[in-house]
Amino acid sequence: MNTGALEGHSYEFTSVASCNMCRAGPASFRVLGRRLNTHQGLWPKGRRGLAVTVLGCRECGLVFPDPFPRPRKLEDHYAVAPEAYWKDEYFQDDPSYLSEQIATAKALLPSISNPSALDVGAGIGKGLLALERGGFQAFGFEPSPTFRELGLRRFGFDEGRFLLGSVENARYEEGRFHFINFGAVLEHLADPSGAIRKALGWLTPGGVFHIEVPSSRWLLARGLRAFYRMTGTDYVSNLSPMHAPFHLYEFEERTFRVHARAHGYELLRADHYVGDTFAPAILRPWLRAAMRATRTGMQLAVWGRRPG
Repeated sequence: MNTGALEGHSYEFTSVASCNMCRAGPASFRVLGRRLNTHQGLWPKGRRGLAVTVLGCRECGLVFPDPFPRPRKLEDHYAVAPEAYWKDEYFQDDPSYLSEQIATAKALLPSISNPSALDVGAGIGKGLLALERGGFQAFGFEPSPTFRELGLRRFGFDEGRFLLGSVENARYEEGRFHFINFGAVLEHLADPSGAIRKALGWLTPGGVFHIEVPSSRWLLARGLRAFYRMTGTDYVSNLSPMHAPFHLYEFEERTFRVHARAHGYELLRADHYVGDTFAPAILRPWLRAAMRATRTGMQLAVWGRRPG
């Protein structure tokens, strides 16, 4: 294990011995390229900094860095002003926020009186607000004290139902929740497989979970990888393990199918979202159509169920 400090962030670097989601060993890894500790832009060839290798697992499609950078303190990444992390529009109270996911959860669950839900990595609490509006008794936790504090001030949540904490130290009784939401969470965690397994224990038998993560099949990332090769670099745009938004993993549908078989839950569906194309306006309709047709959008969402 090696240590280092980058732009005020202190890390421990460890070699990856096995894939987090399927436990395949190094013989199943392939090298995609390298990722710098800063934003790279279109022309990273002359940039200087510390780079980690980015690997893809041939068995399940998970993408991850090696060596693996772990912040010594989570606060190094997330104890920042919420305004510095999210765009302005995120702070508006949007009645449609999470509405599609709530409708899907209700459709997947049997008719339940006073259903309960847990929002993992609740941010400033917008998901809690939406779940309450959707008829759930909502609970959540957030590892960033600044994010949670803003949510408590802005929305007036009960502190006992909106806790400060992480997946690693959160404690709930077995079978407590009917629905668990992981919105943009697993890509930040050192152990996403462990987080899913822990959440399964918190679900009531027959309960469902929703996970949204960056897709390792995103067409734009694959195009940028080819462009970097043509310009004489081995960089990739996958992940951002040492700069905001600090993504440690990317996933594909196969990742969760393999994980579900290994850990005894049912994978119900997978949805692909195009997201932003980051392309000139004239190209956007074509790129969006291509990503929809090939299921290679920016985001992947999966739904699973704990066996009844």
